Amino acid sequence: MGIHINANSADVAETVLMPGDPLRAKWIAETFLEDAKCYNSVRNMLGYTGTYKGIPVSVQGSGMGLPSFSIYAHELIHDFGAKKLIRVGSAGAMREDIKLRDVVIAMAASTTSSLNRNRFDGGDFAPTASFELFKKAVQIAQENNIDVKAGNVLSSDLFYTDQKDDYKKWADYNVLCVEMEAAALYTIAAKHNIDALAILTISDSLVTGEVTSTEDRQQTFKQMIDIALGLA
Repeated sequence: MGIHINANSADVAETVLMPGDPLRAKWIAETFLEDAKCYNSVRNMLGYTGTYKGIPVSVQGSGMGLPSFSIYAHELIHDFGAKKLIRVGSAGAMREDIKLRDVVIAMAASTTSSLNRNRFDGGDFAPTASFELFKKAVQIAQENNIDVKAGNVLSSDLFYTDQKDDYKKWADYNVLCVEMEAAALYTIAAKHNIDALAILTISDSLVTGEVTSTEDRQQTFKQMIDIALGLA
């Protein structure tokens, strides 16, 4: 039992999908899993376990930002024995060729956070995806005719910034989109030698100003879920 996840160790599967939004966790569980049961409601950060094609799968909300994500990832690994963490989240496009609802697989995660510099005494750790999960995710996408973009993403500490065009310097270095959790996921997974991958759907564009609705972000974005469940 963890502090923020009030469940028994047997309640959580070794493969866990991690959306930031707990309502997306609920939607995933009710839409894609069989016999899904809620194992956590502490702070309304919902967690469910069911089966997908006979394989146990859990879905755990993580909240927004690297600190919140780190709490849930830590407890899933330490208290519940999770072996495979897959972030399924939304992101903001930083380039013109990245469109609304595009699926992005994060090969690596740059960050504006000081989280890793503090951890490595000023050094720059490079958080990267698990190669096996990345390779398999690309294969699943190809087999299902899902067009994906793959590359570097930015995990930001700030959702609202004072510099409106700050994203352009990242885009100039081929960073595809911005989100708020992947760098923490890849760092924690590396520390504990487990598999991790961030699969993202573009919910808005910093380039055009386009944005999807709250309902879209909670209850659509099916393609990235199909890929993530294929990894189970």
